[in-house]
Amino acid sequence: MREHIATIPLFEGLSGKQYDELARIGVDRSYKGGQIIFSEGDEGTGFYVLISGKVKVFKLSPEGKEQILHVFGGGEPFGEVSVFAGKRFPAHAEALEKSRVFFFPRSTFIEFVKEDPSLALNMLAILSRRLRKFTALVEDLSLKEVPGRLAAYLLYVSQGRGGNDNITLDIPKNQLASLLGTIPETLSRILTRMVRQGLIQLDGPRIRILDRQGLVELAEAERRL
Repeated sequence: MREHIATIPLFEGLSGKQYDELARIGVDRSYKGGQIIFSEGDEGTGFYVLISGKVKVFKLSPEGKEQILHVFGGGEPFGEVSVFAGKRFPAHAEALEKSRVFFFPRSTFIEFVKEDPSLALNMLAILSRRLRKFTALVEDLSLKEVPGRLAAYLLYVSQGRGGNDNITLDIPKNQLASLLGTIPETLSRILTRMVRQGLIQLDGPRIRILDRQGLVELAEAERRL
């Protein structure tokens, strides 16, 4: 466990002794694809760091409609609000595929943070970045049409990969539809229209951006499909 902990951005810059202590208090867990890690309303007894696999965090409406808030990849923490707030989890978390996580119990982790407050600053920085992303998500869902949301998402993924025009969707299209606040059929129609207008090239989960400026204009509502 220690060698994995040393590569996690959240724990960057800690000493070997601190890595040993984190390995001592962490719990190594594995989940199958589709398995719930925690549900909204569960007691926030600690937080998780995803080592491998993918995990989605989502909310469900009273009618059962799913809205994905975030999809996490390796090295990312989730459920960490419970460490600071000491409250129940505000959303559901589910493994999208076979996933390995480290769980850190809140009580013992807080004692660890008291000895090294710099770790709390690392966590606050991650929470701040996530808050900005959630703010953008709320803005997209409330102000942008679905084509604009999809264009913004493709640009975001591309930027995260160094501006590469060749990207691969790392979640199924039905999950992407949920993330964008739409349904799979609508998402498929929009992708088809993007292809016809020469914005992208589509090959299964692989997408090649052909007209980056066109996507920018679509994301900023300066263009319509």
